[in-house]
Amino acid sequence: MRLVRSGCLVRTTHIILTWLTTLILFLHNTDLRKCEERGELLQPVLFGSVVLLSVMMYFTVSLMDPGFVLSDSNAQSTIEDDGELEKMIPHRESSQGRRRCGYCFLMQPMRARHCKECKRCVRRYDHHCPWIENCVGERNHRWFLLYLCVQLLAVSWGLQIAWSGITFAPTWQQWFIQNGFLLGALAVTGIFSVVVLLLLCIHLYLAAINTTTWEFMSRHRISYLKTCDSEENPFDRGVICNLWDFFCVCRTVAWERVHSKRSNGAV
Repeated sequence: MRLVRSGCLVRTTHIILTWLTTLILFLHNTDLRKCEERGELLQPVLFGSVVLLSVMMYFTVSLMDPGFVLSDSNAQSTIEDDGELEKMIPHRESSQGRRRCGYCFLMQPMRARHCKECKRCVRRYDHHCPWIENCVGERNHRWFLLYLCVQLLAVSWGLQIAWSGITFAPTWQQWFIQNGFLLGALAVTGIFSVVVLLLLCIHLYLAAINTTTWEFMSRHRISYLKTCDSEENPFDRGVICNLWDFFCVCRTVAWERVHSKRSNGAV
């Protein structure tokens, strides 16, 4: 119940901040307002559409299943689905990286981790994002990155629009009175532009090398990575293949099989 209340509070805050900032940009003497007055509606409609799309993608990423491990059979299904390939992998290696979770007592597939906030195990766990109040995992990671792209477009565009509405005044006091709301919008869009850009760059880099935030930050604590060299990533297939798999492959991946193939190939 506490998690539900926290999620509602965060999402409500996001919606209020988004539409309040958008309203300020439309009501003040910005490029948007000038376009409306001239009857040129293309830019206002496009900007409003981008903001609406960012809100829709926010809720998509926030509410969708990130890849929860539902049961022991669910955790093992990706290996058992292909009997011929399973026979090619020694049993000891196929079970490497899988262990029983000490919190929910389910068998974790490789690259899964228990999230203490969601109280569930998540496949290919990346991190728990407090702003969407949801985990980022195997099922929603690509959508999270796409959301960051749309959000970056919205806030950077909003930053330019807010700057266009700043006017000069004879005194500092009058200047603050005239531009107070726009300065607030400028601060919000400026801060979010920097944060979202950094997040987007980080997650594009992680997707390009096929690793997760959890694996990148806690490599020394993860059993299936301890045996690898410091620069070795058993899941890396090259930038092109990694990005293709990240954005275009929607099925659940048996990471035990991938890890085993790379390990056997290295021997």
